[in-house]
Amino acid sequence: MRVAVELVYFTGRKGGTETYARLLFAALGALPDAGVELVGIAGRELRAAPPDWFPGEIVHLPVSGESRPQWAAGVALAVAPRARALRADLLHCPANFGPALHVLPTVVTVHDLLPLRHPEWVPGGRADAVRRLQRRTIAVADRVIADSAATAADVVALGGRVTADVDVVPLGAPEPSGVAPPPVPRPFVLAGGNRMPHKNFDRLIEAWSLIPAGERPLLVVTGSHREDPLDAEVRRRGLAGDVDLRGWVDADELAGLYASASAYVFPTRFEGFGLPVLEAMAAGCPVLASELPVLREAGGAAMETFDPTSAPAIATAVRRLVADPARQEALRAAGRARAAEFTWRRTAEATVASYRRTVAATAP
Repeated sequence: MRVAVELVYFTGRKGGTETYARLLFAALGALPDAGVELVGIAGRELRAAPPDWFPGEIVHLPVSGESRPQWAAGVALAVAPRARALRADLLHCPANFGPALHVLPTVVTVHDLLPLRHPEWVPGGRADAVRRLQRRTIAVADRVIADSAATAADVVALGGRVTADVDVVPLGAPEPSGVAPPPVPRPFVLAGGNRMPHKNFDRLIEAWSLIPAGERPLLVVTGSHREDPLDAEVRRRGLAGDVDLRGWVDADELAGLYASASAYVFPTRFEGFGLPVLEAMAAGCPVLASELPVLREAGGAAMETFDPTSAPAIATAVRRLVADPARQEALRAAGRARAAEFTWRRTAEATVASYRRTVAATAP
């Protein structure tokens, strides 16, 4: 089976959807006797920096994944014809969006339906366009892969597909890094992610202001590429000495942060899976997360939770865990055991099974 993969979106600066591609396709390439030949269709960014994780040939379109209009036009109109010209049996679009027209059998991985479920949290005045593209993607795809049961339910309820058209394929946890905890001058709690409204960082900063100064840990927040929009809120609340807006960090620095943090706090109000929960657990970092059903799919009982709409609830949960080293150690052990249940090999195997179902269903 020859599978074309849409990689125009991949620029090295997009967080979770790129982690998914790197780890999934590396694992798929390592499967014995998978019977899958991969060819990637990428943009300018991967031409400039060819990936070592993709186990196949890569061809390029003259568009940039950093330009939302170029990427949207490329994935909607150009990728499928190119895949057909490459004699692919199947096209896999791994980042929520796919072709606007049916050209060949297509599988789309839908990580979440934020534009349909919460359009008010899509910034930049582009919610309507993104909603239309996502609805069209789901309608055209032969099969949808969803990261979680919660996202699969949204594909059915909001995307109009039947349950039989959707495969739930949980993501994997990364391999433990083995990084030794570096010494830290002050206990800290780690948080990370993009700055979209549903990530709820403003509420987290508010919660930090409610922790008495004498017991307030440092909050280290990663994930912003440019001038951090949280900076003004941090300064307004007088927390410049208590919140370290670290920006985008590389894998080695992130591994060190996970290893030495008292906890990882994840205050999100909406997710399609919650990969950061598993990443922190695999690294042996205790997890404090929003009480959301989708995060329970990932973290189970191996984490502490709080109401993400309540700054006092977040503050109380942080204070309690930071003051309890024994509970931190229990969560480290439980988290490692939980993360071990999620492997990228299983994700790859289930993805190949989805490919086969699609090809079988669309065969003449």
